[in-house]
Amino acid sequence: MKFDETIRKFGFKENEEDNCIYAKFKNGRFIFLILYVDDILLAGSDVNLLLETKKFLSSNFDMKDLGEASFVFGIGIHRDRRKGVLGLSQKAYQEKVLKKYVMHESKPTPAPIVKGDSFGKHQCPKNQYELEQMKAVPYASAIGSLQYAQVCTRPDLIFVTGVLGRYQSNPSIVHWKMVKKTLRYVRGTTALMLTYRKSESLEIEGYSDSDFAGDVDDRKSMSGYIFTIAKGAISWKSSKQSVTASMEGLRATPAGLLNGLLSPYLLSGCKKLISDRHSK
Repeated sequence: MKFDETIRKFGFKENEEDNCIYAKFKNGRFIFLILYVDDILLAGSDVNLLLETKKFLSSNFDMKDLGEASFVFGIGIHRDRRKGVLGLSQKAYQEKVLKKYVMHESKPTPAPIVKGDSFGKHQCPKNQYELEQMKAVPYASAIGSLQYAQVCTRPDLIFVTGVLGRYQSNPSIVHWKMVKKTLRYVRGTTALMLTYRKSESLEIEGYSDSDFAGDVDDRKSMSGYIFTIAKGAISWKSSKQSVTASMEGLRATPAGLLNGLLSPYLLSGCKKLISDRHSK
């Protein structure tokens, strides 16, 4: 409570959707403060405002300035100020995961899943021998490792991790081979990163799509969306719809699909920040 009260006195306002994010706007300049436990990350448009904020924080709290951030929460931060590009990478984390599952010297594959691949409960173990085969296989652990990368910087992994995650309670060798294929895909793409480009117009763009009765077990459809800002992804999701697919569902309008899929809290928070920025 003391931290919140103190930085509010300095002109910071708490984000309505994420209480760990604060923003300050002053004479066309802005700065964001991100709080995580006892760590603080500052990002702003003006060096002087950044220095003012650091000085204020140091005078009110016992803190240490670690300089320009290059690695936060396991994510590498890459900057090219000449080109106006910011990148977020988990290369080190992904290489660690590959070594953990002895896939660091595997042959890369161009895609984790392709058209025609089909997975279902009919592939799950059917006898004691097949169950014994899977006892020593770290299936759930590998899926969890891939999902962490997907959540942070790899939206291209969201569909395959979602599909494979359905079988964590009873996976088979077929499913495990698909996990290894996904790791082989990661092996060839560890250098991929989220990139954001300098722009005067911070507009949110969104894209969505859906298959029809894609799940062979319950005939539920898969829906997905991705939203971008400054040419980089900020929110993404891929999941099964809650109802069984029918021809009636084809009447849904694109707008209706979008409204059912998008993450309103994150996006409204982004819109609020953008609105605040332009109103100052």
